[in-house]
Amino acid sequence: MRHILILGAGTAGTIMANRLARALRPGLAAGKVRMTIVDPSPTHVFQPGLIFIPFGGYGREKLLRDRGPTIDRDVRLVRSAIVAMDPETDTVTLSDGERMPYDICIVATGTRLAPEATPGLMGAAWRHSIFDFYTLEGAEALAYGLDCLTGGRLVINVAPGPIKAPSAPLEFAFLADEYLTRCGVRDRVEIVYVTPLDGPSSHATYSRSLERLLDAKDVRVVTGFSTERVNGALREIHSDDGRTERFDLLVTVPEHRGADFVATAAGLGDARNFVRTDPRTLQADVKPNVFAIGDATDCPTDKVASAAQHAARVLERNVLHYLRGEPLEPAFDGHANTLVETGRDRAMLVDFNYSTSPMPGRFPFAWGPAPLLRESVLNHIGKLAARHWYWGRLLPGRNFLGIGEQMKRAGKRSPREGTDLRLAVAPRRRGTQWRAW
Repeated sequence: MRHILILGAGTAGTIMANRLARALRPGLAAGKVRMTIVDPSPTHVFQPGLIFIPFGGYGREKLLRDRGPTIDRDVRLVRSAIVAMDPETDTVTLSDGERMPYDICIVATGTRLAPEATPGLMGAAWRHSIFDFYTLEGAEALAYGLDCLTGGRLVINVAPGPIKAPSAPLEFAFLADEYLTRCGVRDRVEIVYVTPLDGPSSHATYSRSLERLLDAKDVRVVTGFSTERVNGALREIHSDDGRTERFDLLVTVPEHRGADFVATAAGLGDARNFVRTDPRTLQADVKPNVFAIGDATDCPTDKVASAAQHAARVLERNVLHYLRGEPLEPAFDGHANTLVETGRDRAMLVDFNYSTSPMPGRFPFAWGPAPLLRESVLNHIGKLAARHWYWGRLLPGRNFLGIGEQMKRAGKRSPREGTDLRLAVAPRRRGTQWRAW
């Protein structure tokens, strides 16, 4: 009997478990294959919804579901923490002391926030004047912090290194502008977006579109700011080049790390505990029977649910190839697509891969209907519907009509260098309060 062990039952791990269970149903029924997925948490969180909690758009009841029903009935769910992995002996050690052997291991343990990596960040001001929104508890605390903000400087600070949902801090800036305007205090609050990058995004065309939006919303952008330490008592953040930014309320996206057990498995991870992975086949470098997917990898694409969804289609085939002793397909191109809420009932859609930055055009077909790199009400509707798509199709590992694992060039156009992208910013109109579906 072949044992497939999946570490982590977040978005990527759950998608893989469900896809492989359908693909291997005859083998599972005949007892030739068994599948196990390991995760300590009893609940699954719809993480893209956390951005709306500080603004009253969602409560936790909209974002949480029991983990069991999200996973295929033929996959055994073990609720335990992962203590260690030994690729040499093909075993994983769990927190209860059990040593679980495997024939194939898929690492899908995602990322964790590491605020402790920045000196001073988790001092006495943590969750009082310094907040995160990448966790449920942090987003709920931030809702209170924003409610108490009547003036001063709201600073959004992004830590260096790869983070999940890299557009989320920008979404927060856009939604904060709308929220504070609705509360009648926007003219007394300065919003400052502080990033270690040279612009709002590492993609040039996308960055120019974002710059137009941020300027239109009177959000000041500070670039090249790599946060070295935080002084909560003085309400200051300090960069490694000596610059200082003062805040009254700090919204931080802390450094990210992979799972702790990755550090103890020789050759498995990099310096931040992300699994060293072939970006095309999703096979881990450490050993041929180890694979990785989603936020847990060091693949150079955004750590978002859509990337995990597209990668899962390739990884499913490669696991089957491995079981049959066949060559793997180098077929994953880093495809990811993201809806970026920009406030006032509009959103922007970006679509890209390893080699192609976001471009204007239409999605998912050449004729559309959704516009790329441009705000629209249709994209906003798609953002609102994302929660339903997530539970109903993405998490079960179902394909989406017209959206393939590889990025399509049809419907996209490359802007000429220096093209004026003012049309990417839709005319402003008075927004309505964001309401969850």
